[in-house]
Amino acid sequence: MLQGLVICNTGSHYTVLTDDGLQLDCRAKGSLRLKGIRSTNPIAVGDRVEVDPRSTTEDDAVCYIRRILPRRNYIIRRASNLSKEVHILGANLDAALLVCTVARPETSTTFIDRFLATAEAYSVPVELVFNKIDDYAEPEQEALEYLLDLYRNIGYRCFATSAVTGEGIEDLGQHMTGRITLVSGHSGVGKSTLINALVPGLHLRTAAISDIHQTGMHTTTYSEMIPLSQGGYLIDSPGIKGFGTIEMDEADASHYFPEIFAMSAHCRFANCTHLHEPDCAVLKAVEEGKIAPTRYNSYLSILGDSKAGKYRPEY
Repeated sequence: MLQGLVICNTGSHYTVLTDDGLQLDCRAKGSLRLKGIRSTNPIAVGDRVEVDPRSTTEDDAVCYIRRILPRRNYIIRRASNLSKEVHILGANLDAALLVCTVARPETSTTFIDRFLATAEAYSVPVELVFNKIDDYAEPEQEALEYLLDLYRNIGYRCFATSAVTGEGIEDLGQHMTGRITLVSGHSGVGKSTLINALVPGLHLRTAAISDIHQTGMHTTTYSEMIPLSQGGYLIDSPGIKGFGTIEMDEADASHYFPEIFAMSAHCRFANCTHLHEPDCAVLKAVEEGKIAPTRYNSYLSILGDSKAGKYRPEY
């Protein structure tokens, strides 16, 4: 058996970089898909796997992945249907970069918070990249400053970049050195243009924003790992329209909002859900402006997901 790293996933085929430097075209062994992995992609970019080279024949130059090695971490979202299935965005990550825009298209705080909460649940550090800062009028610039202050005060590292002018690109690139970083976000936030700026000569395909809907069009159709010249990799993944969370019960959901979890230590009841209980420190903090209403509303929306039992694509 050979061991290696999954560096590309097209949905049915995988490219595995073996520990001795070979790139193998692989498929998942059928039995691997039947071991209770309720995922649209049981093998993800970033996975360490075992490959059986003996499965290759003269008629079939494809090797088979026999086993996924234990993951250090991973990040998932609920698949965009009514099933219980999930989609794994990436595995064994040092960080996930969520690329956001204040306008054209707007990345909602609900979307951002759902991504952050899920990453917290799966032990993936997240950093926020607010892109297209060259394109903002004064009110949009004020909104950007508000969001930067909001998330930095919570403890998240934030970058402000322009893939067009190059502002912030060098700092972001240096920060990614030596790490495996997933790059994610809505279609249209300039993800491919940003990656092109970080990796000169790559020339990923980009697309214009829809004038009618102010939304992006998908240009990346599969996930792949791209080496950085300064060391490390970034994982480019298809743009995502919505972010459905997995089930988070009332006892756990607040743990994935750092400022809510910290404030909950002062609630009267240890099992406070922060919905209606007396002497709830979280509700008081929201009233006093110590916790942003958008963050609290995002917390409520995740609780609503578990009750509704389905994915809500509008977020």
